Amino acid sequence: MAAKKNSAEKTAKKISINPKKMSSFFAWDGDILILNVLGTPGAKQDVIGKVKGNQLKISVTEAPRAGKATDHMVKFLAKEFDVSTSDIVVVFGRMNINKQLRIKAPKNLPSVIARLA
Repeated sequence: MAAKKNSAEKTAKKISINPKKMSSFFAWDGDILILNVLGTPGAKQDVIGKVKGNQLKISVTEAPRAGKATDHMVKFLAKEFDVSTSDIVVVFGRMNINKQLRIKAPKNLPSVIARLA
């Protein structure tokens, strides 16, 4: 299974969008939502916050250890966007607060995205 994940991550890296060139914190690539995230691990609750520059602030309760906060964020966002965790790819930033995610065919858009989409 690690080989599959690495292959998906390599493919995603090839088609990542430079976050500095994005005019917003999100963009669409067909039915894939590209999302630039500023993560906050160790928060009091899991929450999608406000936009800061070209990133969306997302706080999670998990501590920042060995990518576990990012894994927790993916699980949280899968529920928020009504997709499976396998539909979310961390393009870069698994061990960093600055991340780019690709979410395949989200069925639900949180209000911060829906009002701009």
